[in-house]
Amino acid sequence: MPKLKAGTILPTPAEDADITAAAMADPDAVPFTDAEWEQVKPLVRRGRPLGSGTKTQVTLRLDVEVVEKFRASGDGWQTRINDALKSWVRTHA
Repeated sequence: MPKLKAGTILPTPAEDADITAAAMADPDAVPFTDAEWEQVKPLVRRGRPLGSGTKTQVTLRLDVEVVEKFRASGDGWQTRINDALKSWVRTHA
């Protein structure tokens, strides 16, 4: 059981039973059963997705017009810059 903060007032067993009975009687707020809770999986998404492991982070200064052009084309603009540079590298080997 988690540690309770000072001054926390818990319901008596009778009050808890009344609260549970009222919740079970409400068709719009039926609590999950134990079996349903077992199926619940937490949704954990923190920060950016993990990278591929094949890239390295750098600081790069680009002309404003270049960045604006790529950003104007929507999400994924950094990937498109990477693809453009990769294409240049292949043609200038």
